[in-house]
Amino acid sequence: MKYILVAAVCTVLCSCEKEIKLDVQNQPAKLVVDASIENNNVPVVALSNSLNYFSSISAKELSNSFVHDAVVTVSDGTITAKLKEYSFTDTSGFTVYYYSVDSADLSSIIVGAFERQYKLGITTKDGQTYTSTTTIPALTKKVDSLWWKPISFTDDTTLCALVAKATDPSGLGNYIRYFTKVNSGRFLPGLNSVFDDQVVDGITYTLQFDAGWDKNSLENPASTDDYGFVRRGDTVTLKYCNIDKATYTFWSTWEFAWQSYGNPFSSPGKVLGNISNGALGAFSGYAAQYKTIIIPK
Repeated sequence: MKYILVAAVCTVLCSCEKEIKLDVQNQPAKLVVDASIENNNVPVVALSNSLNYFSSISAKELSNSFVHDAVVTVSDGTITAKLKEYSFTDTSGFTVYYYSVDSADLSSIIVGAFERQYKLGITTKDGQTYTSTTTIPALTKKVDSLWWKPISFTDDTTLCALVAKATDPSGLGNYIRYFTKVNSGRFLPGLNSVFDDQVVDGITYTLQFDAGWDKNSLENPASTDDYGFVRRGDTVTLKYCNIDKATYTFWSTWEFAWQSYGNPFSSPGKVLGNISNGALGAFSGYAAQYKTIIIPK
């Protein structure tokens, strides 16, 4: 009898299957903004056009997506700097385009400072305008010390974990984003790089954290034995940034979306940027603190 019931249930379940066909339409390209300003540094703005979900992704497609000849300005309320377009070619031969201050016009150079608000303005060649604001907050949440410790669960004795002790000021609303640089590499954010202070408000705490990861890498970090760790002999620099709420919201929703990509069981999410006129991306302000350790061999 029980076998008949099982067969009946299987028949019902199979009969409930339905083929769903999605008619995904091409959408007009949107402006994508990756802009930032940091204390003691000049603003940097990268502009590109979005690609459709089923677009081919190649070096040529990515190169063609950059937006050239836009009028880009950054204002601190006193000075308004018109940014100049630059290009940079990496070791693979790929060229990246970005906008930053014009070094030939010293009168309009803007350098980030604590507790200041900045306004970004963008006008593209087709006359579309976009604006955003961000704040470089005070450097109130700090890393007190940075160190390393050996890993005990592997036979690889060169692997080390990174540990930091930090102090959070009293009062909710202190947000951070962190990056790490190993030796002469780039500063890379962690897979989860942004945090609020709902759990650690007003206390000094110690935590182990992951080294940054290149999210453009085709390698799955979960498949590597050394993800999040560094090695003996490395020089590691931690970039620990206080950020405002809008910057926190953008990067937390972006990282959730990035980690959910391809997972059929993940919850749907929307990336919440701070650029007007329907553009994608964000203008981020960073109050940065740097700490470096040299791990002995």
